[in-house]
Amino acid sequence: MRPMIVIGIPGDKRTSGIQQARSDLGMPPAIILSYAEFLQGRSLGDLMGEQKKQLSRQSSVYNGVDLSAAPPLLRLESPGSSFEVERALIALGAPDSDDIDDSLHPFADRPDPRPLRVKAARQLKEMQGVMHHPSQWFRGYCRMLARLQREAKTACPGSLWLNDPTDIAAMTDKRQTQQILSEAGIPIPRPVGEDQQPTDYDSLREMMLSRRMHRVFIKLAFGSAASGVIAYQIHPVTGAEIALTTVGVEDYITRPPIYYNSGKLRRYTDTATISGIMNWIYQHGAYAEQWIPKAGLKGKAFDIRQLVVLREACHAIARVSPTPITNLHLRNQRMSLSEAGLSEPIQEQVRNTAVQALAAFPRSGVAGIDVLVSGGSQQCFVADVNPFGDLLYDVKYRGCSTYEWEMKVLSARDYITPPSTPLIKEGLS
Repeated sequence: MRPMIVIGIPGDKRTSGIQQARSDLGMPPAIILSYAEFLQGRSLGDLMGEQKKQLSRQSSVYNGVDLSAAPPLLRLESPGSSFEVERALIALGAPDSDDIDDSLHPFADRPDPRPLRVKAARQLKEMQGVMHHPSQWFRGYCRMLARLQREAKTACPGSLWLNDPTDIAAMTDKRQTQQILSEAGIPIPRPVGEDQQPTDYDSLREMMLSRRMHRVFIKLAFGSAASGVIAYQIHPVTGAEIALTTVGVEDYITRPPIYYNSGKLRRYTDTATISGIMNWIYQHGAYAEQWIPKAGLKGKAFDIRQLVVLREACHAIARVSPTPITNLHLRNQRMSLSEAGLSEPIQEQVRNTAVQALAAFPRSGVAGIDVLVSGGSQQCFVADVNPFGDLLYDVKYRGCSTYEWEMKVLSARDYITPPSTPLIKEGLS
C-alpha cells in the first residue's frame, strides 16, 4: 500500500474527513502538509521530512504498512477555506513575484487587470465575501501547482498524483475545461461565440442578439460556490435585461468599486449595474454559455453533482432550486436522483456522461462532475469539472461516505497505475 500525502488545510473538513475515513478503515493516517507553510517558502521535501519524523516517533509501521517504504500517492486538496492561503496566492501571482513559472496557466499571456505588487497583496485584509483579485489569485495558484509538480519529482521520486497539477489547473479554469470537454466530444452547453468568446458586456450582448441566444450563463472562469455566476437574459424585442447573480457591488467616488459574493441571489435590471459587474468579470476572465432549461420537479430546477472515482461513477446528489442557480452554498435543496424523478436510464446516462468527462483529463482519478439534464430532450450536458468536488455530506454509496469509498478503492487497487492506463474494476462491497 502506498502512503498518502495530502497537501491542503490541516484540520479543515476535507483533511479531517480523509483522516477519519482512513482511521475507520484501519488504514495508516495520511501525511498532511500545509499550503500555508509551503507558500511561506518551505520546500515540499522539508515539510515531508518533518511529518515523517513526527510519525516515526510513534511508529514507522502502522497496521503492517511501512510509511517510508513505497513511493507515496500525492493528493491536492482545495485551498479555498483559508484567507491566509488566498492572500499568499495573490502575492505569488504578482508581477514582481520571485516565482514567475506560468507554465500551467492556460491563458498566461492575458494580463491581469490592475495587478497588485507583492507588498500590497500581503497587506490585504480579510473582508467577508470580497473577491480581492480573482485572476491574480489564479495566476498564483498555477504557479504554486507548477512548483509542487517540480519539487515532487525530487522530494518524492516515483510518487503518483491522484489528480495531476496540470489537470487541476485546467479543471479550475472553466474556459479551458469546456474546451477540453468539447474536443473530447463530451456534450456541453453551447458557448457564446464558439470561435471567439466575448470580451465585455457590449460584445456579449451583440453576440447574443446576432445568434438569437437570449438566455445565457456567464461564469467567472475560476469561481467556485456560485461566486461570479450570472444567469442573464435579454428580451428579444425590447432589449430589457435581467441578471440573477450572487455578486454584490459597493461603489465609491474616489476608488474602484468592490465586488463580493453576497451568499444569496440578487436581481438586477439596470444596465449600469449589470454592465459594471460583467465588465469586471470579463477583465479577470469569464466564460459564457447557452442557458439550458434544466429538468425540474414541482416547479424547481435541478442539476446533478456526480462523483467519479477511478473511472467509476459513485456518489451523486441532485441540487434542487427555485432559481436557475443550484449551488448548495445557496441553501438549495438536496435530493437523491430517484427523489428528483430521474428514471434509471437517465441516471445511467448521467453516470456515463460523468465518467467520460473525467476521462478527458487522463492524469486524474477523482472529480465531481456537474451534469445538467435538459428539461425537454432529457439530454445530459457537462457544466463543470471540479477536482475537489467530493465534499458531499450524508451521501452514501455501497454504504460508504465519499472519502471512505475513495480510500477503499485506492487501497484495493493500490493505485499502481496512473488513471490514463485502463483499470480493471474490482467488485467492492
